[in-house]
Amino acid sequence: MTQLIDGRIAAQAIKKRVRADVEDLLARGLRSPRLAVILVGDHPASEVYVKNKAHACKAAGIDVVLHRLPKDTSQKRLLDLIAQLNEDDGVDGILPQLPLPSHISRTAIILAVDSKKDVDGLTPLNQGLLDWNLPGIRPCTPSGIVELLKFSGTPIKGALAAVLGRSLLVGAPTANMLSHEGATTVSMHSESRDTRGLTRQADIVIVATGHHHLVRGDWIKPGATVIDVGIHRMPDGSIEGDVHFASASKVAGKISPVPGGVGPMTIASLLVNCVDAYKLGKLRG
Repeated sequence: MTQLIDGRIAAQAIKKRVRADVEDLLARGLRSPRLAVILVGDHPASEVYVKNKAHACKAAGIDVVLHRLPKDTSQKRLLDLIAQLNEDDGVDGILPQLPLPSHISRTAIILAVDSKKDVDGLTPLNQGLLDWNLPGIRPCTPSGIVELLKFSGTPIKGALAAVLGRSLLVGAPTANMLSHEGATTVSMHSESRDTRGLTRQADIVIVATGHHHLVRGDWIKPGATVIDVGIHRMPDGSIEGDVHFASASKVAGKISPVPGGVGPMTIASLLVNCVDAYKLGKLRG
């Protein structure tokens, strides 16, 4: 029988550890970590994500300051705000909520964030530290994926892991992190050949393509562990993933649901990064 990997339960354990870390800081007479979130425009999904992140941070004892900017905010104004937050010793983490309006360069904004305050783990320095397997702030969703695999009891060392999607936010860093955990990784994208055949050989399948129901049951090796990163809001209001759950769950040994799988783990990993950024700031200061 297929095991459902419940990200909500796994995330709760991480949140409890973060809350204990924050309480320890307060007991030592130190302040709470503080996260600055920047929301540009009124993207509906971003509004929900920011609300969920802020709620989780506050529950863990992390202060959140929301900087809400209009959709027509210039790139220069946003860069000026980030520069100000970089210099503010009372701010430990900076999170520009993605996506940004089309007239603003995502690359320019990511590059502008101080790597020690980069709680998304996306700056070149943090990505480079990940490549070299050195300590640094890791991207939230890939961290959540690895923790979800460990929570489910899935062996990573020696496993063949297929990662579908190579984005800076999820696919590429996930492949790196799994490789550092001892997996043999195959990273696939839209130009890969025989994607279905390669995926069917894998012990672990991570799907982060942004294509609704791309992976179906006949793509899955019997007994494999499947992690679905996709989020697609359907006309009836339901949320589905990149994996066709009904068919894949008949073949997989373990599978994460959408919603309730990777999403809660991404937010839990953000909390960990906020505390890590606070500690990096203390070392720097």
